[in-house]
Amino acid sequence: MPLIDENDGLRALLRRTQSVAVVGVSDNPRRPSHTVTRYLIDHTEWTLWFVNPTVDELFGRPVYPSLDALPEVPDMVDVFRRTEHLAGVVDESIAIGATSVWFQLGLVNDVAATRAVHAGLDVVQDRCLEIEFARLIRR
Repeated sequence: MPLIDENDGLRALLRRTQSVAVVGVSDNPRRPSHTVTRYLIDHTEWTLWFVNPTVDELFGRPVYPSLDALPEVPDMVDVFRRTEHLAGVVDESIAIGATSVWFQLGLVNDVAATRAVHAGLDVVQDRCLEIEFARLIRR
């Protein structure tokens, strides 16, 4: 499984994804994680899971404290956490059996990304899931 950074690879990953866990989702409407999540609800057919230990509910759906608390394993883990937390999220993603991790805009951690790739996950760094979905799939 590769580090994905070109259009064909991104498009293929987005097309095969059926479920996404949004880690670090915020209930603050000014935060990017909030607006991206709203977009994903409105424009994708994905099953969405929300992860944040400080929020109980968002958009009328439960928010889980961790990836291992989710009722099922997501295909993709979309990460809105600071760079220093990416390695931990990657470890959790590997442990639960996710197949890809997506680090949002501004988030790069080559060590964590390499660990994910070596564990068989597809990895995207420093890209917005909303922007790429709109650009490559929704048109």
